[in-house]
Amino acid sequence: MKDLSIFFKAREIEENFEDFQVGNKIVFHTQNNFPELKEWGIAIIECPEYRNHTESSINENPIDLLLPFYNLFCGDDWNFDIYDLGYILPGNTISDTYYALKTVCSECLKKNILPIVIGGSQDLSFSIYDAFRSNEQMVNMCFIDRELDLGLGEVEIKSNAFIRHIIEDSPCFLFNCSTIGVQSPYVKKNELDLFSQLYFDVLRLGELNDDFRSCEPLIRNSDMLSIDTNVLRLNEFESEKNSPNGLYAEQLCQIAKYAGMSDKLSCFSIFQSLDLHHLKNHQLLGEILWYFLDGIAQRKNDFPKCNKKDYLKFIVHLETLNEDIIFYKSPKSERWWMEVPYPMHKESKFERHYLVPCTEEDYHQTMKNDIPDLWWKTFQKLSI
Repeated sequence: MKDLSIFFKAREIEENFEDFQVGNKIVFHTQNNFPELKEWGIAIIECPEYRNHTESSINENPIDLLLPFYNLFCGDDWNFDIYDLGYILPGNTISDTYYALKTVCSECLKKNILPIVIGGSQDLSFSIYDAFRSNEQMVNMCFIDRELDLGLGEVEIKSNAFIRHIIEDSPCFLFNCSTIGVQSPYVKKNELDLFSQLYFDVLRLGELNDDFRSCEPLIRNSDMLSIDTNVLRLNEFESEKNSPNGLYAEQLCQIAKYAGMSDKLSCFSIFQSLDLHHLKNHQLLGEILWYFLDGIAQRKNDFPKCNKKDYLKFIVHLETLNEDIIFYKSPKSERWWMEVPYPMHKESKFERHYLVPCTEEDYHQTMKNDIPDLWWKTFQKLSI
């Protein structure tokens, strides 16, 4: 493993934590010691890089930022190592920061260490994607955001204009992109049209509020999840940039728990945190991280990629396609997946994506001879 200490500045922690507090469980990067990362664990990385934010204004205080999180008490069965690696100092150029974050995340993923990245502006998601690409892994990305951040017509990467650069990357390792919490007043029609043409997923705020559990399969289908704090309601997050509409704090905490419970998800990030220096926002950040870790503690290891013999299997014949759709239900968690026909000529790198998380409602929908949207989109992407 590469020497990652060269990218970090240690966090100065003077607090004495009680037994069972999160801070007492964490292995900190100190001035004299960088943690030895063991196989499987969680690495907290702070990256206060804002130069590509649409409104460049930096307020970094990494000590106060995470202290409310450290003062919380661990949940049950938190049987994993947690490392606080400190924070990546912005480089001489923003490309230097991108490279540092990509390298750190790539090395963590190779060692089965799940990085939690706290930003910084959301264009840093490009670096995380780049980490998956450097490991030659096809990736499903999920964004919790009121906007789509495509950046059509933008030449440079910005915090609200970076996904186009991922799509146009060659070779491209992006298989799917989902955005949850989208608000129509903040989205251009041509961006929605492109998402539709690429068979990407958009879950609007209204749809989410009508059926909150509809976001769970999209999260469970993702390798990395990125939260933009602008998705929160103004009353929930102290910032002039947030709108009156948006997610409630408890909804975002539940999303974080869904992400933690997903066996597939291997990177979690929170960005656009220019205003996280407000005490109220500190506390919310701490609770979001807590629920994510509590979700990890409740993972069932039931992604039915290899061995499906222990799963309940349901076969539904669709007359409209003259095709069988196969569903699997986990006896451990009662979660559902559906199988999409996998073209034999496709490269093995797509193999992880033909089992699509779904809900029991998708099964009942198929019983009515109606094709589930997630099945159809995945079929189209695999057939291209």
